[in-house]
This record gives sequence, structure tokens and C-alpha cells, in this order.
Amino acid sequence: MSDAMWARGVEWLAAAARDPRACKRDWDQGSGIVLLEAGRYWDVLSVPGHLGLLTLDLLWQPSLPVPGPTLVDTAAHRVGFFLPPEPGSRWIGAGVRHAGRGSWIAVPPPYRSARSLEWLVPPDGTGALHAPATLELALRQANASLAVLTPPNGA
Repeated sequence: MSDAMWARGVEWLAAAARDPRACKRDWDQGSGIVLLEAGRYWDVLSVPGHLGLLTLDLLWQPSLPVPGPTLVDTAAHRVGFFLPPEPGSRWIGAGVRHAGRGSWIAVPPPYRSARSLEWLVPPDGTGALHAPATLELALRQANASLAVLTPPNGA
């Protein structure tokens, strides 16, 4: 990623903060993690790690647009997909959590990891997000693959 793209990604992500300047300062001089409110510029769909990583792999297809911003929390073993805010959306599945308006997301700056948080696909500043329908299809495919690969309980 070029320096200009990193800078656009920082500005785009910091715009979700109540005080973008303080947000950028905290990224540079503080813990490297800030809490940003979901629901205005984006929502986050958080899924269990194995499901999220396989889903992201399925989204890297030449026939599909480059995946939107995707964050991993290695301590919690979760992957978060940034998608357009949709107050009425309902995501259903084992371990699936939808964070919309009123939810807060811990994020590192787009240019580096902080503690257990790391961007798998950092925001590029264009505002590009995951397309919900494409994400849902990839999640279903990944879930089906994991169901075949995971032995039944007790086996």
C-alpha cells in the first residue's frame, strides 16, 4: 500500500471518531487502539476465527471486487468484516455477532497492528466495504466447508 493510500485509510477510519484528531493521536502516541462507534459509516460482522479466515479466502476471487476492510482479533479468535450500515439487517449463525448503531469497535490504525488486533485487509480510504450479499454467500460456503471438515462431537 502506498503512503497516500495509508493516509487516506487513516482519514477515512478516523472520521468515525467523535474527535478524529484525538483518534489519530491515540493511534500514534497512545495504546494504538481506539474505540469507534459502528452504525454511522459502517457496521461490523464478527465471526469465529476459522469461519472468518476461510470466508476471507473465498472472497479473494479474481471475479470479485477486492474484499473490504477486515480486522482480526487473535486473542478473541474472531474476524470482523466491515460492511455498510443497515439498521434492519439480521445476521444469524453460530457465533455470528452484528455490531451496528450503539456498538463500539476497538480498532488499530490501518498501518500497523496493536496488541491482538490486526488488519487483514486495511481500509484504503475509498470507503469500500464488504457487499452484504457477497459476504453472506461466502459465509455460507465457508460454513458448509467447515461442517464437512469438522468431525461430529464425541468422534
